[in-house]
Amino acid sequence: VQLQASGGGLVQAGGSLRLSCVASGIVFSIWDMGWYRQAPGKQRELVARITDSRTTNYADSVKGRFTISRDNSKKMVFLQMNSLKPEDTAVYYCEATLGRSHYWGQGTQVTVSS
Repeated sequence: VQLQASGGGLVQAGGSLRLSCVASGIVFSIWDMGWYRQAPGKQRELVARITDSRTTNYADSVKGRFTISRDNSKKMVFLQMNSLKPEDTAVYYCEATLGRSHYWGQGTQVTVSS
């Protein structure tokens, strides 16, 4: 199983980025997918998740600014991030969950300058 995340970068506060994650080695459509992030010195935290039935949930800190979506035909999950803030700076990880099975991608750095 591989989860390949991309789309991170450096952006000014108020800007936007779109993260992408492509999965291989799984029947993508039946897996719940998510984005987590980890800032320096902090624990990894949930940003957003989308279930196989496309139910979504978000961390309070990103509600109204971030949108998670998926394209099962391409085995991809996306995170559209708008109105970015310096506190959104972190390494963002894609993850896949099915029952007790759980996989992580390699992470992509997002840096928001003030």
